[in-house]
Amino acid sequence: MSDVAVEISMFERIGGAVVIDRLVEAFYLRMDTLPEAAVIRAMHAPDLGPVKSVLKRYLSEWTGGPKLYSPEKGHPRLRQRHMGFSIGNAERDAWLLCMRGAMAETVADGGARQELDVALTKLADWMRNQAGNPHDAATART
Repeated sequence: MSDVAVEISMFERIGGAVVIDRLVEAFYLRMDTLPEAAVIRAMHAPDLGPVKSVLKRYLSEWTGGPKLYSPEKGHPRLRQRHMGFSIGNAERDAWLLCMRGAMAETVADGGARQELDVALTKLADWMRNQAGNPHDAATART
């Protein structure tokens, strides 16, 4: 028996492609139906199919699963790709509301869900591009 620890990716911890698929479907269902998410739903095309596919590929790779996003899209450059949308605290909060609800529904491992929440909250904070974003203020001071 070996003493070498095998690191299990977040992708594997949450259940792989099946759970990523369910997570994204649950996320967009919330975005499509929750009144609190209307502000971010309005940023999307009527047909959510293409964006669902992109998010599934992104989350697969981001969680340590198969590299399905970067071969097609390159570096994520998420903030740059979203600069055409006004993203402030309300939009961040609506996105997190939908994602947290989707995670609660689909990710059975509470520890993994909590770790994902921390990482996704940082990501959502980073995506804000409106005046007063603390990240931009910190960058401007350096």
